[in-house]
Amino acid sequence: MEEYDYYGEEEYDEDGELCQKYDQEDDWDRDAVLDPAWERQQRKTFTAWCNSHLRKAQTQIDDIEVDYRNGLKLMTLLEVISGERLPKPERGRLRFHHIGNVNKALKFIESKGVRLVSIGAEEIVDGNLKMTLGMIWTIILRFAIQDINVEESSSKAGLLLWCQRKTMPYKNCNVQNFHTSWKDGLAFCALIHRHRPELIDYASLKKDDPMHNLNYAFEVAEKHLDIPKMLDAEDIVNYPKPDERSIMAYVSAYYHAFSGAQKAETAASRICKVLGVNQENERLMDEYERLASDLLAWIKKTRPWLEDRTLPENTLPQIQKKLEEFRKYRRAEKPPKVEEKGELETNFNTLQTKLRLSNRPAYIPSDGKMVSDINKAWKGLEQAERGFEDWLLAEMRRLERLDHLAKKFKHKCDIHEAWSDGKDEQLKDNDFSNTKLNELRAMHRKHEAFESDLAAHQDRVEQIAAIAQEMNDLEYYDIATINERCQRICDQWDLLGTLTQQRRVALDDILKVLERIDRLHLEFAKRAAPFNNWMDGASEDLQDMFIVHTVIEIQDLMRAHAQFKDTLGEADKEFNGIVQIATEVKQIGQQYGHESAFENPYTTLQIDEITNKWGDLRRLVPERDSALEHELVKQQSHERLRQQFAQKANMVGPWIEKQMKAVIEIGFNLQISLEEQQNNLKQYEQVVVAYKPHMDELEAYNQAVQEAMIFENPHTDYTMETIRVGWEQLLTAIRRNINEIENQILTRDSKGITEEQLNEFRASFNHFDRNHNQRLETKEFRSCLVSLGHNIRDDKEGDREFQYIMSLVDPNGSGYITFQNFLDYMTREAVDSDTAEQVMDSFKILAGNKSYITQEDLRRELPPDQAEYCIARMAPYAGSDAPPGALDYMSFSTALYGESDL
Repeated sequence: MEEYDYYGEEEYDEDGELCQKYDQEDDWDRDAVLDPAWERQQRKTFTAWCNSHLRKAQTQIDDIEVDYRNGLKLMTLLEVISGERLPKPERGRLRFHHIGNVNKALKFIESKGVRLVSIGAEEIVDGNLKMTLGMIWTIILRFAIQDINVEESSSKAGLLLWCQRKTMPYKNCNVQNFHTSWKDGLAFCALIHRHRPELIDYASLKKDDPMHNLNYAFEVAEKHLDIPKMLDAEDIVNYPKPDERSIMAYVSAYYHAFSGAQKAETAASRICKVLGVNQENERLMDEYERLASDLLAWIKKTRPWLEDRTLPENTLPQIQKKLEEFRKYRRAEKPPKVEEKGELETNFNTLQTKLRLSNRPAYIPSDGKMVSDINKAWKGLEQAERGFEDWLLAEMRRLERLDHLAKKFKHKCDIHEAWSDGKDEQLKDNDFSNTKLNELRAMHRKHEAFESDLAAHQDRVEQIAAIAQEMNDLEYYDIATINERCQRICDQWDLLGTLTQQRRVALDDILKVLERIDRLHLEFAKRAAPFNNWMDGASEDLQDMFIVHTVIEIQDLMRAHAQFKDTLGEADKEFNGIVQIATEVKQIGQQYGHESAFENPYTTLQIDEITNKWGDLRRLVPERDSALEHELVKQQSHERLRQQFAQKANMVGPWIEKQMKAVIEIGFNLQISLEEQQNNLKQYEQVVVAYKPHMDELEAYNQAVQEAMIFENPHTDYTMETIRVGWEQLLTAIRRNINEIENQILTRDSKGITEEQLNEFRASFNHFDRNHNQRLETKEFRSCLVSLGHNIRDDKEGDREFQYIMSLVDPNGSGYITFQNFLDYMTREAVDSDTAEQVMDSFKILAGNKSYITQEDLRRELPPDQAEYCIARMAPYAGSDAPPGALDYMSFSTALYGESDL
């Protein structure tokens, strides 16, 4: 209960509440209270103030120390200003009747929380002027001044702050108190002009003419504002320090006269604030929808291209062109879209935070544009991308292998067809029918040599068939031509086998009769034919094309070639032996003069042919050496590229993993503030961005590796794809964490929670976040609430309570709770947010307590852009008691908070 002592010195605490004290030894204060000039001013002011209320009851007072003595008009005054009924007064004329009425009035005042000190009913009945003035001042304080509230200041402090706010824009007007600040009259004029500018010409007033200013203000207030004149200008001008209580009583009448305008201003301010928040939220929603639509459209357009596995021509140049297009997509087209995706997620999180802080419902994007939908589409894009790259590399290997097989197939077919040309006609010839024995024996031996030759060529035919089968398996683009040529060779081979067998049977039948043999020719044929075949095979091997991918493979070929060269000594001995046989045959022929001795009936091979092939073979050996050395240099260069890439990848990969771990640890460090965490993350972001040249260098190495057709690297477990994914995840994690901390700072500052409270919430969240994935599962969240003191019972009622809490922190039903959701819930009750009912009450004030509002009302009270915003969105008023064009502000207010459709 407040205590009032008229004789005391007035003091106000830090909340603006009036306190009273009385000090009998304080002569200056007591003398000031009893100053005759101040007493005269208070008598005049308090009488006018009382009459301004008593006239509502069709009565008044003329002498303040006399008219309240019987207590009747005092009770009437209290009923008027309080709006309540007092106990029935006593109508007797005796002193005890009067004391009873005054006591009823004083008890009513005390019932309103005021404890009267030094004021008794007897003193009022006896006409004690000082006590009567003190009582009236107590009534003024309680019913006219105490309930004034301005920006968290009340009573006298609130009234003074209201005067300062209203007069601040006016020249020569500086209100600091309720005495000297009002002597020049400008403060009274400024208050009137601020609320009713048409009544006062403030620009014409002069500070050095206080009498004119005061009389001007008092006359206008009495005539137009129904504020009775409570003071004379002389009472203020002629005293160094006018009576403070008289000024306060007079100024409080101005405050209450303008309180309606103040309410409208407050209502307009609240509506402007709410509409401004709503407009910004709608802008963010539109921006999110646009970014989401653009990104989804790009993904939809790009995926078919990544999923296309067709080539205009199934050739190596076409797949190389496709690979270059894919590299261009990776370098130029995709990186901006990665940034757009991160910006989209950041904007969505910021929007949801602003909606929660402004007590708005969560934003749900249109169908197919949720963050989860975009992540799903992005995941499908990356899967298609990985599949496309794998297909490109596989096709590159396949077509390279096919190109090599096609050349090898042609080379072997050319050799075989050159050997088999005309052989079928020779086998069909019956040239042995009329020959002599030696000629027949020669034919027999020749046929045996041919059979040996035929058997030697069996391996080549099988190689041709195997190559054709592999080309069929790898889907060579001109496989029809390959199959046709292979079939032709196989058919011819079968025919040669049949014809050879038939000729052998015929010769064997005749040979039973003719058995002469030329041993030397036979030995030459037997040795020359295999040696010739060996030279053909060796020449074919020396000219055989090879394809290798590592240094080890080329070294294996070089070792095989060295082993082949080691056999040349024995081959040289065989060559000399064959030459010796030919020389001996020639000698025998020359010795005996037999011309037929120079023709070998067992073979078509000539010593000159063997000699030439041997010379060609010796020439091919150094050429093969050179080709192998060249390939070794090439593979060594490839090995350097592998090591280059591996060295850089083994540096960049662990660096990215280390930074990712450090970023995660920042969120668990409760020893530093959110701003320090934010600064640390921004510094990490700068470090990561500065590290980008290493990524570019690694990309260059990777491109060089791919251009060199290098497909495997045993020196590192990292691939360019894994490093790219790690790099993107690191950037995304840093930006997401920065965004989350910004939202936490915004939540902390807007809801007024301390750093210690925030750390306590974070520590509890981290303790139950077992997987360290920055989210709590349902059971973890329930355990966390219990640890923080929430009484959630382990029964059905507790389950229902917990489900209600889950509906608040997880409105989308994702099944987990992020730290931001957790923080919002823990601080939900700490903030005084606007509600639909508050906005509706504000509109009702602007509408003059009507259930509808007009466009003129909105344009008069609100800024132009927000007035038009309301007009465009408010539904027409459906009632019959409204003029045409009236608008329904109630449904609009509920729609702002998601309680109805806007």
